[in-house]
Amino acid sequence: MQQVNALDPDTPWGHLSLIITDHAGMTKIHKASFGSAQTTDVISFAYPPTSPMDEDATGEVIVNAEQAQEQGARYDGPARELALYIAHGCQHLTGADDSTPALKQRMRRVENRWLAEAAALGLIDPLWPETAMQEAR
Repeated sequence: MQQVNALDPDTPWGHLSLIITDHAGMTKIHKASFGSAQTTDVISFAYPPTSPMDEDATGEVIVNAEQAQEQGARYDGPARELALYIAHGCQHLTGADDSTPALKQRMRRVENRWLAEAAALGLIDPLWPETAMQEAR
């Protein structure tokens, strides 16, 4: 939440739900929410405070672990790919937009910074593919 609050200091964020699903689950959510019957990597929903007494906004980030597994095999590993989806979804909660190449590049810079910070804190392994191969030997 600290990173989300830093990106959107005007919105007091109180709660964030993380939902992990697969292609089938993501397709259902994508269709119900956006009318598109296809899977995707991440969907985010931001909700304003529900009453005048509740000042905090809430958010949901829904990530596709099955897609992270598939894409991670091509890139930096499933754990980093899943972390990337979470970071990307959190940015969308703050209103970040990736509809143009320049905006997408801006979002990716922030995501990579967050992932580097998470790796430095030991929250994700920055060398996942290499360490996984060493541990498997």
